[in-house]
Amino acid sequence: MTITTEQQILVEQKVTNEAKSAGVAYLLLFLFGGLGLHRFYMGRTLSTVVLLGVTLAGFLMPPLFLVTLIWLAVDLFLIPGTIMRGKRALRDRFTAEQGIAGA
Repeated sequence: MTITTEQQILVEQKVTNEAKSAGVAYLLLFLFGGLGLHRFYMGRTLSTVVLLGVTLAGFLMPPLFLVTLIWLAVDLFLIPGTIMRGKRALRDRFTAEQGIAGA
């Protein structure tokens, strides 16, 4: 099941329109880091809740703030990969839709 060049262009246009922005994710990380809004933006809801829980627990047990800081530092490097996986998933979905529509 192959798709035409026009369909490929349409798929890439849809991916570009619907994909999450790394810039927005980094902005959310720097402005609202411990709240996990950058993870929520990227569709990582469960880890958002866990990060928020660890951050709030840090108010009761201050050493947990260190866990939050380490998590946020790791997220600096994970954001590009997460965005790329999201784009790949969108591309696969839209390509499948074009294949079905073109059949």
